[in-house]
Order: sequence, then structure tokens, then C-alpha cells
Amino acid sequence: MRLRALLDTEALGLRLLGGEDELDRTVRGVMTTDLRDPSRYLSGGELVLTGLAWRRDASDSEPFVRILAGAGVAGLAAGEAELGDIPADLVEACLQHRLPLFAVHETVAFATITEHVVRQVSGERAGDLAAVVDRHRRLMTSGPAGGGPEVVLDLLTSDLDLRAWVLSPTGRQIAGAGAPLPGALGAALAGRHLAATRTGRRGPHRAAVAGTTYSLFPIRNTGRGAVPAARDVRESVLSDWLLAVEADASDWPAARLDLLQGVTQLIAVERDRRDAARTVRRRLAQEVLELVQAGAAPAEIAARLRVAAPVLLPGLGAAPQWQVVVARVDWTATDTPGPGGVPGDIAGGPAAQALLEEILVDPAVSGPDSADRIAVAHTGEEAIALVPLPAVPAPLPDTVGGPTDTAAGAAETAAAPEGGEPPAAQDPALHADALLAAVREPLSAGLADDGRLTLGVSAAVHSAEGLRGALEEARHARRVAAARPGRVCAAGHHELASHVLLLPFVPDDVRRAFTARLLDPLRDYDRRHRAELIETLEAFLDCDGSWTRCAARLHLHVNTLRYRVGRIEQLTGRDLSRLEDKLDFFLALRMS
Repeated sequence: MRLRALLDTEALGLRLLGGEDELDRTVRGVMTTDLRDPSRYLSGGELVLTGLAWRRDASDSEPFVRILAGAGVAGLAAGEAELGDIPADLVEACLQHRLPLFAVHETVAFATITEHVVRQVSGERAGDLAAVVDRHRRLMTSGPAGGGPEVVLDLLTSDLDLRAWVLSPTGRQIAGAGAPLPGALGAALAGRHLAATRTGRRGPHRAAVAGTTYSLFPIRNTGRGAVPAARDVRESVLSDWLLAVEADASDWPAARLDLLQGVTQLIAVERDRRDAARTVRRRLAQEVLELVQAGAAPAEIAARLRVAAPVLLPGLGAAPQWQVVVARVDWTATDTPGPGGVPGDIAGGPAAQALLEEILVDPAVSGPDSADRIAVAHTGEEAIALVPLPAVPAPLPDTVGGPTDTAAGAAETAAAPEGGEPPAAQDPALHADALLAAVREPLSAGLADDGRLTLGVSAAVHSAEGLRGALEEARHARRVAAARPGRVCAAGHHELASHVLLLPFVPDDVRRAFTARLLDPLRDYDRRHRAELIETLEAFLDCDGSWTRCAARLHLHVNTLRYRVGRIEQLTGRDLSRLEDKLDFFLALRMS
């Protein structure tokens, strides 16, 4: 029963003195004590009744409450018969330790409260145990082979009144009973689960989101791809599913917890079966990538793609376009084991493969079979995906411009309105930022402070000849993403045509020397004279060297601007009328 229910029972005569936010705690029993230290008799979840005989002065309250809070009691009820009003020091101590405090009217016997609580708790446990026995029998006969995870979740809802969902590590709903879980809520629960798992705490994990409490049970991969229990938790944290139950399992009896653990085991068996179905797609990706990296003839690669297309896009008449996505998970090496882990480097290839298969699933599609169009292989620390795209319509006859070598380019030519971008609904190509938008929050929690996920996306190509270039393009884009700050980063092919591609790979000492040589004289002069030379230089370059536009932006007379630019040239020995010197200043400002 909940503490809140005690207040709703008028016959108990309880008055709440503090702890309004903790009234959803569950009471598992009741204990009456006037001992100064009753901890040896407490197991957690009790409503403690006391007549305050242990209190001699105000200094006794805080130690007594600290002991109760440390033992995990649900609440404290103090009788008014001995002292009249409850002492303020006891109220303050309970507020400090977030322990709900009730006052018991002098006319109400502790035996009345004890009898009420025992009757309620015993009745609930009896119902639970009866349900557990029946559930085990039915789960054994109606498991995954009889309809998948949904059958098990339906039993939890119909017979135990528990709403539950199976979620991927990114929060995508794989199975559920009843109404679907909103995407944002699923992502938040997955993030809480991953963060708790990284701390080494054993499940189930408690999570309160938007005023509702959930219990999160890990679903360990028990199949051929499973990580041995003795290995580092980081090897599996980003690939394990979880079971989210709308309830607080912290006060459940052992029998009910055992039942939920059995549910997770049944779902794990189902997951292994689904993972086995991915083996064909993974093998196809591996074979194609080996041919591409070995420099095989385009005709041989094209033949293998024709074999892969019906498997990945069943029923598609035209040959698809292809994109390549490269992902990598890197962990910081440790000299000592983390929670449940081992020292040393952590293999990132399998984790990157599982994550990439998850990330490439259409977020609008639920269910474990929604990754049918994804073929991912992993080589070393890299995961590489071959993603087929539907054929793009041919350009309109009156389209201005020549043919394009990429599907993305064809899509833009065919679908873009004049002077605008192509409608997103008509562009099937993957975009780097969009891939990570919905998964950045939960994955960042799983990566914590020692992991990174970086991802690169190529342009779409329509022939075997283009796959080798697409693979290198995706790898370059991933390296650009790796040079950025953040735990989860992505870059696309469009970013490779900019100076931004070059800057991240300049060594730090070269950056510092280059920027110091050009900008330090200006900064020193600005500090001494407040001349705003750096600001003037930035504005001058932004205005493409236009004297009139730059002067107008800075609200200066043109002669004053000329004086400042002359001072910049004098201090640096450069000439801002020369393109080379303008470019050097531009790069120095970007790298500073």
C-alpha cells in the first residue's frame, strides 16, 4: 500500500507534517519502537510508529531520523499522547532527510494503525503470489513462439495490471501492450537506464519522468553475440534492450521480481531469434565491402549488389541507389576495471555495428523487424552500412543543368522548386544530422564520460563504380565528426567541400603557432590602446574587403577604417589587398 492511502483513511487519525513529495512510497510493513537505534530490526519499507520516549532533548531527533532514513523506512508516525505537539526539531530532521512524518492523534492506538497496515499489505501480497504461480504456467506455454514479446506484455497488463514496453537502447519501441510510448518518453527512459547501467548498479532501475514512476529491467543478450558476464559493461551497454514497466518495483516481493526477470529472459530468447535473421544481411554487406576495399572490378561488385537488392528491398523493380554510412565507437582505455569490467581497451566494432543497425531504422516505424533494409558489417573498430534507397525520378525535361552522378543530386534536380531545397518527403537520401537527432540524448548517457560515437554519411551513388568513393567519403566525413566536441557527432558528405574539412586535422601546436604569429600582435595592441583591430579585421574580411560596407558596419569614417587596416598591416607585415594574406587571416580567426 502507498503512504498516501493512510491519509485517506480517517479512522487512523493521521496528520501529515512533512514529506508531501514522498507520499507514493510503498509500505511493506509496520514497526513500533522507542529505541534510540532500532536499525537492527528494520529491513526497509516499514511505517515506523513511535511514542517519542527515546527523545530526551532536541539533539536526539536528527540521529534517530538519520538511522531510519538509512534503513530505507517508508515513513515515521509520531504519537501526540506523550508530548502533545510533535517537536519542531523532529519535523526539521525529517525534512532534512526527506522522510515523511505523520502525527498520530492521542485518541488513536498504535495497534489500530498496525492492524490496518498488516491487513492491507498481506492482502496485496497474497494476490501477487497467486498471480505469480499462474503467470509462470502461462508464460511457459505462451512465450515468444506463440506471438512474440507482445504476448508476454499482454499477460502483464491483463493479469498483473502492469503496463510495459520493450525498448531499444535508443528508446525506440520494439514491443508494447496498449498505447504506444511517446518517442520522447522512450528516449528519456533509455537514457536513464543507460546512465544507471554505466554506474554498475544492478537492475531494475527506478526512473521518474513527468510525474510517473517506471522500473527499468535490462534484457541481456543471451545469444551467439552475447558478451560474457565477466566482460566490461561498456561492451554491451549500447546494444542491450530494456523492459520499461510503469510501476515502482523497489518494494515488490521477491516472487514478483522473479516473474519479471523471467519475462526479460523470454524476450531475450526472442531477440536472439530476431538477431539471427540479420545474419544474411550482415553477410551480404561484408561480401560487398570486401570486394569494394579489394578494388574488385565494378562488374563483379554490381553482380553482388544485384543479389543483395532483392533481400534488402523485396519487391522493388528498379535497381536502388546506395549510400554508405560509417560509424565508430571509441572508449577511453582504463588501467583499472570499471563496474563489472576489465582494464584495457574495449572493442568498439560490435557495439558500433549494433548501434548503426538501430540508428538507421526509420524512427516512425516500431517493431523489431523494421530494420529489413539495413546491411551492416564491421571491420576492426569500424561499422559500415550499405543502405539501399528507392530509385529517384528522372529529371524533368525543362530542368536547367546537366546530369548528376548522385541520387541526391537527381532528387534535387527533379524535386526542388526554383531557388529552393528539395522537399524532404521526396528526398530519400540519409542526412547526418537527422540520423542522430532522436538518439543523441540516450546514447550520450550510455557513453558517459569515456565513450564517443562518431558517424559519417556519404552522398548517394547509383552504380558499383561509385561505392569505393562513397566509402572513402563516409570515412572522411566520420573523421570530420571525430574532430568536433561532444559525445555523439555526425558529419555528411556536403561538409567535405569546405575549409572546415581541413581545419580539424591541423595539429594543435601548428594551430597555436600560426594564430599567434598573425593575431598576437593585434591582440597586444588592442589591450594597450583599445584600438579594436581584431574586430576591424573580422568585419573587413566578412565584407569581402569592401571599404564602404565595412565602414558602414563598424559606424566608422572610411579614413578611420583605412588607418586601422594600415595599422594591422604594419603590425603583421601582411598586405590585406593580397588574396593569400586575406586567406591566412581568415583561417587564423577560424582556428583561434
